[in-house]
Amino acid sequence: MTVQINSNYLENYSKEYAQTVCGRFFSNRQFITGQDIIQLTSSTQVNFFIIKSLFELWQEELAKLKSSPYFDYRDIAVHEALTQFMNVLSRRIKVERSNLEPLVKIAVEQAIFVATDPVAFYQKEVSKAPQGKINDYLKENKKYYKWHDKAVVFLIDKTGFGHDSDSYLRAISANYQVMKDSFESVNLLLATLGDVKAFDLDSYLVDGAEVARVEPKPVPVAENESSFFEQVEMAEPARTVTPVMAEPTVAKPVVESASATKSSPSSNGTQLDGAKLKRHFASESYKGMAGIVGELSESLALNQRFMFTKELFDGNADLLRHALKSIDEAGSFNAAVDLINSRYVSELGWDANSDVVREFMQLVYRKYAD
Repeated sequence: MTVQINSNYLENYSKEYAQTVCGRFFSNRQFITGQDIIQLTSSTQVNFFIIKSLFELWQEELAKLKSSPYFDYRDIAVHEALTQFMNVLSRRIKVERSNLEPLVKIAVEQAIFVATDPVAFYQKEVSKAPQGKINDYLKENKKYYKWHDKAVVFLIDKTGFGHDSDSYLRAISANYQVMKDSFESVNLLLATLGDVKAFDLDSYLVDGAEVARVEPKPVPVAENESSFFEQVEMAEPARTVTPVMAEPTVAKPVVESASATKSSPSSNGTQLDGAKLKRHFASESYKGMAGIVGELSESLALNQRFMFTKELFDGNADLLRHALKSIDEAGSFNAAVDLINSRYVSELGWDANSDVVREFMQLVYRKYAD
């Protein structure tokens, strides 16, 4: 069964999202660079899909040059000079709004696609690979996959699939069936789009369709021989991916119902008790600490940002950033606790009594307590 979507809603949403993002960025600038694009929106996946589109355009330009019948592009000196030229060109990305807006729109559509139906998305990616070069294609593009990438990255450098694209397609489906419970939920991924425009999953999905269930570091533009596209690999905590070699079963649609309960049980079945936390943080040990935190998104130390991302937000820096923004707008400590309970404690399986949760909540208390 295929996930049924409302294409009109998707078209209008992605168009308005792109217009809003570009309107903000180009309000006082004429061009955008590659480094700007990497940090353009709160959604790492959207940003990297824009870069992926530019990479594909860059490759098309290279193919056009090589298609000339008048020059020997197989000559070593020509090849080296052309490679250096194309790499320098890639580090000089300079895009006007009229050319960027369509790329943002496509990137948003792709991000929604991979969030709601990763099996279909990655099977489509495999189908785009040149015959016999699927492994090379995935290896070259894996840096651009930030959501549900475990559905496909295990295939890279694995033997047993040969060069048959059907084998790759079946393997992606089989791997999803085994690993789907470890994937981040659709609601959490799509929430990272919300600071530009809230995404309504119920409007996107046709009635009756089922849905199953990263902040990049600035990349220095080094004047070396590598291309910009080779430099965009983002350093992130290593994740263990168990390859699945079993015969695949029939793939189910990859999304959990938008109207389904958001709260799967947390790891210890507890919720944060706002009153208890207040009493604890108001004790002698914490006197003088309240009220010294401004915007949470600006107050975290680097080690705290890394720890919270890893321990509380499943390694996804986008989710942490979106959570901090939402908490900053909550208005009070009690409202912040309610928001955290409803969106994160249950959804991400937090242990409400753990030290890392206490440290996180201490910062929230310090922001709102008198």
